[in-house]
Amino acid sequence: MTKPVAREPLRRNSRSNRARILATAREELGRNPDVTLEELARAAGVVRRTLFGHFPGRAALLEALADEAAEIIRNTVVLGAKATESAELALAHFVFSLWPVGDRYRMLLSLARRDLGAERVAETLAPARDEVTAILERGQRDGIFHTHLPPAVLSAGLEAMHVALLETVDTGELEDAGRRIATTTLIAAGVPEQRASAVVEEALSEMASETTTDA
Repeated sequence: MTKPVAREPLRRNSRSNRARILATAREELGRNPDVTLEELARAAGVVRRTLFGHFPGRAALLEALADEAAEIIRNTVVLGAKATESAELALAHFVFSLWPVGDRYRMLLSLARRDLGAERVAETLAPARDEVTAILERGQRDGIFHTHLPPAVLSAGLEAMHVALLETVDTGELEDAGRRIATTTLIAAGVPEQRASAVVEEALSEMASETTTDA
């Protein structure tokens, strides 16, 4: 009688290969948007057949990266939501939580229109857009943010600013863990500069305290 094949090690190896390919793709596409799948396979340390077994083509690979980014954005938004805090503090916390995600997947921004399409990118960013719009709407209602623009329009403007700032990270013009970005975001939303700086420091202090408590 033939013994059943142990498939779990094979599945683990397959998942490991897939994760390594995606991680390599994030890095290599950030350096060169035109990198080929063959070059990605070599950089990931897998044979061409393995890569194509997971991703039959460039479109499939980019879709997988978009799905990965969307899931992380959704989870980050849910974990970061605190309805009890002020809108300005909520916006600062939002920037600190999402900036690393944007930095990690910024190569998708450069590939968006050419490879993914605006609709797919909008779908990926929808949870973040909805959360920012809700924070801005609450802040406008409380008199914290300016009301020159509707919340959804102001949210779109802040998103465009973040995209531009992420591109400066690509070029090496900007290095920031989020402090200056969060301050700039609050100022753009209508918070006075000194107050914006104070709110950002408060957000950083709370985050440091939470990290210490978790440890």
